[in-house]
Amino acid sequence: MSALPLTRIALSDERQAEIRDAVRKATGIAFDEAPSRLAVAEDADAFFRFLSDPAIHGPIYNLPVPLSPATVGDFIQRKLDERARGEGLLFLRFDEDGDVIGYSEFDIWPQWGAGDLGGALRPDQQGKRAGVSGAKRTFDWMFEALRLELIVATGALDNVRTARMLDGLGLERKGEITSHRPDGSTRASQVWEVSRAAWFDAGEQS
Repeated sequence: MSALPLTRIALSDERQAEIRDAVRKATGIAFDEAPSRLAVAEDADAFFRFLSDPAIHGPIYNLPVPLSPATVGDFIQRKLDERARGEGLLFLRFDEDGDVIGYSEFDIWPQWGAGDLGGALRPDQQGKRAGVSGAKRTFDWMFEALRLELIVATGALDNVRTARMLDGLGLERKGEITSHRPDGSTRASQVWEVSRAAWFDAGEQS
């Protein structure tokens, strides 16, 4: 059983079905630049090239080990299987040359109305608050399009960039968990959460 979310408020069967249906229908997020789309099997090589940069894959605990086009392809298929169950998504963003510049991974728990967001941007796409604006747009989308009640995010204890971003967006630190990597190793992770009500209340006040 997943350690997440830390806050658990059971939803009705009807609300769970709404969330699963929304996940199954999701195909991407309409960012102003480089909109994201659903990852498919044919994206494995491009996604592998993106993830091969140690600056990208180093801080991320749940990627395939070892990284290869084949294991990345398996990862994409796993997320497609989760989408079919209404429990997960994987979106990619591309530049004009067809290279991946970022990805978003979603783990969804319909029974709790909760979703976990993970992902990364290519280093040359970072800065100028690109990560902050992208995260804010994605959180809006998760609440509005997926009909979630709670968003969860995690980060390594020494990941200052992620901590600064999530704190700045108003997510609440809820505690620490032990995250498990595919190779069996572990890391301590800080957990942030924000409810639908808190997120939109903060937006109205800003």
